[in-house]
Amino acid sequence: MGKGRALGQHLHEFLSANCFGDTWTRGGLDVPTRELLTFAMLSALGGCESQLKGHIAGNANVGNSRAVLVDVATQLLPWIGYPRTLNALACIREVLPPS
Repeated sequence: MGKGRALGQHLHEFLSANCFGDTWTRGGLDVPTRELLTFAMLSALGGCESQLKGHIAGNANVGNSRAVLVDVATQLLPWIGYPRTLNALACIREVLPPS
């Protein structure tokens, strides 16, 4: 890593090329489905609430409603447990407050 390069900049470049380049531009699934799957996986991982919130906003931007996200988090409960489900719901509430 060069002297003038910001710490972690190379990771942002890898992230942009891999996650938002190759992965998002491939065929197979439409963007709303990909975004919903990303929400589900980040909810299951736990410890990445910052990214989860970004993808909650992303879901809203591609037409996946707050109600759909709540339904997905609820469906995940038996597999990811109460703490991660409650964290996902808290993130939904923060990013997409009830009307």
